[in-house]
Amino acid sequence: MRKSTIALFFFTLFYTFTNAQDFSINGKVVDSFSKDPLEATTVYAESIKDSTLITYTISDKAGFFELEGKSNLTEVNLFFSYNGYKTTLKKVVLKPSLSLGEIAMEEQAEELKGVEVTGERVPIRIKKDTLEFNADSFKTRPDATVEEVLKKLPGVDVDSNGKITVNGKEVSQVLVNGQVFFSKDPKVVTKSLPKEVIDKIQITSTKTKTQEFTGEQGDGDSKTINLTIKEDKNKGLLGRLSGGYGTDERYQANGLLNYFDGQQRISAIASSNNINSAGFSFDEIYGMMGRTRGGISMNSNGGFSVGGLSFGFGEGITTSSNLGASYADSKKGEYKVSANYFYANSDSYNDQKTSRENILPNGRFFTDSESRFEGTTSGNQGSANLEFDIDETLRISIEPSMSVNRTNSSNAGFTVSSDETGEIINRNETRTVGDGQQRDFTNRMDVFKKLDTLGRYIRLSFSNNNRANEDITNLESVREVFGDNPVQEILDQRTMVTDKHDNYTLGATYREVLGDKLFLDFGYEYRNNKDYNKREVFDFDDSIGRYTDFNETLSSDFNFKNRQHYPSLALNRNGKKLRLGVTASLMNTKLENEDFSRNSSFSKTYNNFLFRVSGNYNIDQSKRIYMGYYSRLNLPSINQLQPVANINNPLNVVIGNPNLSPSVNHSVNLDFNNYSWKERTGYFIYAWLSAEQNKVVPVTVTDENFLRTTTYTNVKGNQNGQLGTRYSKEFKKDSTLTVKVDVNPYLSYRKEIGFNNGNRLEARIWSITPRITTTFNYKELLEIVPGYRIAFNDTKYNIDTFKDINFISHTAEFKTTTYWPKGLVWGNDISYTYNGNVGPSFDRDFLLWNISLGVQMFNDKGTFKILAYDLLDQNNNTRRSTGQDYIQDFQGTVLQRYFMASFTFKFDQFGGKKPSGNGMRFF
Repeated sequence: MRKSTIALFFFTLFYTFTNAQDFSINGKVVDSFSKDPLEATTVYAESIKDSTLITYTISDKAGFFELEGKSNLTEVNLFFSYNGYKTTLKKVVLKPSLSLGEIAMEEQAEELKGVEVTGERVPIRIKKDTLEFNADSFKTRPDATVEEVLKKLPGVDVDSNGKITVNGKEVSQVLVNGQVFFSKDPKVVTKSLPKEVIDKIQITSTKTKTQEFTGEQGDGDSKTINLTIKEDKNKGLLGRLSGGYGTDERYQANGLLNYFDGQQRISAIASSNNINSAGFSFDEIYGMMGRTRGGISMNSNGGFSVGGLSFGFGEGITTSSNLGASYADSKKGEYKVSANYFYANSDSYNDQKTSRENILPNGRFFTDSESRFEGTTSGNQGSANLEFDIDETLRISIEPSMSVNRTNSSNAGFTVSSDETGEIINRNETRTVGDGQQRDFTNRMDVFKKLDTLGRYIRLSFSNNNRANEDITNLESVREVFGDNPVQEILDQRTMVTDKHDNYTLGATYREVLGDKLFLDFGYEYRNNKDYNKREVFDFDDSIGRYTDFNETLSSDFNFKNRQHYPSLALNRNGKKLRLGVTASLMNTKLENEDFSRNSSFSKTYNNFLFRVSGNYNIDQSKRIYMGYYSRLNLPSINQLQPVANINNPLNVVIGNPNLSPSVNHSVNLDFNNYSWKERTGYFIYAWLSAEQNKVVPVTVTDENFLRTTTYTNVKGNQNGQLGTRYSKEFKKDSTLTVKVDVNPYLSYRKEIGFNNGNRLEARIWSITPRITTTFNYKELLEIVPGYRIAFNDTKYNIDTFKDINFISHTAEFKTTTYWPKGLVWGNDISYTYNGNVGPSFDRDFLLWNISLGVQMFNDKGTFKILAYDLLDQNNNTRRSTGQDYIQDFQGTVLQRYFMASFTFKFDQFGGKKPSGNGMRFF
């Protein structure tokens, strides 16, 4: 029965595709009065029967358009839409080639409120610097999340971790009705809100506060997505509840409640699970299991964060719970306010092992380590964004944020060092138990004042960051050195650390207008930074059974001050097509270090000239090129400056250097974007190169027993570089079949420098990673996504006696999702990973297979689901990495096979009426 059903399904697919007819419609869109061409007019075809979008295109500079596609239909409705003009409708008979000649559009002098809401569904509009999509024009499975509809938009990519890019530029925030939704983390919105309540999806370049106030375009370095809520959904209640339980005591529970009333929104969100999930996704297939290698939904390294709070410590398996609330409201020309609060709690554990080959100037040695980590975090975080327009020329912006976190951790480790013959030279067993508390308060206040209508303005700003950390750590260690003179050293210590950071910044900017689109900006900032670190180490006194013996050698009382004067002068040209900016600044830095416990101090003043040059040229509606150079000052951290031995790892004692200088990072980048909305084809090229002067690098001395002592120094020569491109092509036949191909080759390079036993060690690390992904979607009933990636890694060392390292990793994926028959959803997610050249004690490859089956019930308001994670029980977390003086293999704890049953329920009420429940609903 099953085989015959599948055969019939693919026969229908083949028949539909082969019997579709090609068609082409062309013409020229002009203004009815002036006959001027109308560039960026949206031309789209819909079926007459049910208004299903068939295809669309955009007119070029000359107003010319060519609409091409495949369809079984003989007649369609053809729409012409241009901002500020009346929409034109023509009913046309499809032919292999049809010319409509000149299409004259009448200007709409006044657009009354609500004119476009019911009459048309323009799939895409280009409005100045904003690209706007109609969510309903892009068909998805019923009750899909916002993330699913974003995947349908041309030029938009969403990876397996939820990261969104638009033509290669990362989306930095997703807003709802122009307001922040809980936090600026885009995934909180895209994984929780259903597509059915979204009206428009607006994409624009992310703007600074100043650019928002002056009405300038964003620089284009990142993108912002704004979701507008449908009018009939913008007053009412939207809710989701989900819970599941499975084998190995795996569980998950999450809920979402949103109240909309025009521009006012109140939201609450809660979740708890032990499957490494943030818990914000209500996707009926994979919402309760991570789709990445380690089973993590939000971050590929094993941890995730949201709203400024972290869940987990970065690796292993995390049990997390969170509770959050958010409020937003605005009134145009008066105020815009939003606020949120999060509570988070998590428990993590991770067993890991590493095998490391350490490179010496005249040889090498090996360290093998195993460890067991357990940790707990709990935290509270609240923030707000308040904007008040006193009048049309004066705006005040305030952004406070506060967090309080508590961490407890326990880490037990065992390390063995051996020489090239396999003889054990030393070994070390440690156990650390830590208890810490962190408090952080940040605030920024800006006052913007327009001085005229030409563009002159002044901005005054004040910001502060006050942070205090208190940690107590117990260290128990047994270090053994073998050989002719064996030595055993036992440590039992308690370390109490008080770390305070206070930063205050006062700034002002004045803009002078030199001419049309040409501006001169005068800026000044004063930064006052103070860091205080007090470390008190006590040895255990066996006679009284307490930590009472003060260890003066390992203790410190360190004060670090940094005062900076930062005057700048910038010349900017802000044209529609060409944007140029040149900024020159002088960074006057005075560093003062004082160690009270040793009666030592250090003071020095640095003057660094910094420059930034950027150019952004919009060749046309689809092509854009950006070139930029900038230099940035980096100050050494307090741990790198503090001249006190840190013996947390007795095999490698680390001592800071108070004489370190700041480093200057020089970066050059190039971006070229080209996306044809007509062809649904595009590519982007990006290149980036960075070189750092006076970078802080480690200086290590390794003795004959492979015991290390490390400090720091400044050195030049460190480099980083990236070069990549991406080509995307979409093939579409009506609303029946969509095929999307993505090709994404990537090259990275870095040069790392360090010192060991007086010798300079260099490693040049290359990585080439081509990747291809193809998506087949048939009527939102079947989606097939095969993909493949291969990574070539090559590390070259400057030591003649040490050979270069080459290794290859492979990742192949195959995902299928079916939404047929009605009310049944079946998903398969299969991936194979192979890590070449890892050591014989590490698992080189694994096949991860996840399956989920969901069934609709209760008038489509409920979904019952059964899922199997890691069906073959092969999942692992193995990887190889290299550096200037090491080659390391790693393997850690990951989620492995479990089965789970779950149930999800939705309840909505908009405009005072309950939903009818007609049609399929999935979430």
